[in-house]
Amino acid sequence: MGITHVKGPLPGPESKKLLDRWHRVEADVVGFQAPVVWKSGRGAVVTDVDGNTYIDWTAGVLVANVGHCHPHLVEAVQKASAELINNYECANEYRVVAAERLVAALPDHLDRCFFLTTGSESVEAALRLMRRKTGRFEILSFHGGFHGRTFAALAAGGLPGPKRQYGPTLPGIIRAPFPNPYRDPLGLCRGAPDFEHYFNYLDELVLCNSTGALAGAIVEPYQGASGFVFPPKGWLSRLERWLRDRDMLYTLDEVQSSYGRTGTMWALEHENLTPDIVVIGKGIGSGVPVAAVAARSEIFACLKKGEMSSTLGGNPVASAGAIAVLDIMEKEKLAEQSAKLGAYMKSKLQAVARRCPYLGDVRGMGLVMGLEFVKDKKTREPAPELIRPLIEECANQGLLIGAVGMYGNVIRVAPPLVITRAEIDESVTILDNVLAGLKL
Repeated sequence: MGITHVKGPLPGPESKKLLDRWHRVEADVVGFQAPVVWKSGRGAVVTDVDGNTYIDWTAGVLVANVGHCHPHLVEAVQKASAELINNYECANEYRVVAAERLVAALPDHLDRCFFLTTGSESVEAALRLMRRKTGRFEILSFHGGFHGRTFAALAAGGLPGPKRQYGPTLPGIIRAPFPNPYRDPLGLCRGAPDFEHYFNYLDELVLCNSTGALAGAIVEPYQGASGFVFPPKGWLSRLERWLRDRDMLYTLDEVQSSYGRTGTMWALEHENLTPDIVVIGKGIGSGVPVAAVAARSEIFACLKKGEMSSTLGGNPVASAGAIAVLDIMEKEKLAEQSAKLGAYMKSKLQAVARRCPYLGDVRGMGLVMGLEFVKDKKTREPAPELIRPLIEECANQGLLIGAVGMYGNVIRVAPPLVITRAEIDESVTILDNVLAGLKL
């Protein structure tokens, strides 16, 4: 027997009972997932209420970077929760230490942080900071971007789903194309490393759409929700130069890409970026609800006392979790492990793609990758109809995966950073076996 074990067709009897009860009382508005009711997790392995075990390629949507229920994280949260759970804006020792540790882990130019609860909340804070600091109200964002589902965050995003049928969104958002090397109808990816074609186009786009009140831009190092789209190397640093030349602020949304996910602690390290503001979430708590916005001191100086707060942000339990995660990241060298195991995993997935007629692209770095499925590798026509049966059959064989993408045709590969080589081997074999029997 390997690491995974699934006793029969899903959902199992206990999962089915709980799913039926759940759907009778809580609105069924989340995305499609395998019919599995999780009970426990350790590292990169999840066990459901029927006793089935799975290898997890989702990390709870890129959250559990240090693994599910890491003992050090569990102990830290248990200890803090027995002492004090919340105290709103009053100081507590855990919050002070968490802030010290986070600032020490950030690039040197980012010398202040503020704790919040979710990535969306941190994005909202960053957007307010850009507008307040500059006195200008327009924000440049990008097609395919996802920054959250709260109102300003969804307005800044470039995906249709989060804002469909909600009426007018926040004014002042100017969206530009995000360079996608796999799908590039406008030829915006050509010309690296200067990207002259792209930035000439961007100048014209701003000329035609801005009122002259651009505060800055918000961008992800890679676009997760739209299909794990990674821009060509050098584009992010060229964007930074473009913004600096125009006296605009640069906000990097690292909610998903930080804490070792791309093989470095911060994705900005790959191009030595120096953004004015960084948005942090997901991996910062590895399951504990905590997020943060980090910036240069002079950015935060634009706010007066009382102008930024969060009911649960910086509470002792979340702060203890944030400290524990940094302990684990540093002690176990998880960023380095992500780079090493990610390269190994990517090479195995590329071999799978060579055998599978529908797997058109394998892209990513570290332990975050996207598998884009197409009907034909030459035409690259999206094949979203393959995704649901793929999710279901992978779960039946012991692998938990999820779907994303502008066209709903991309599988996310984002396991906890503690995944082992043996778990990579077994999970890739499961995917390979399922794909061998997949037909359009």
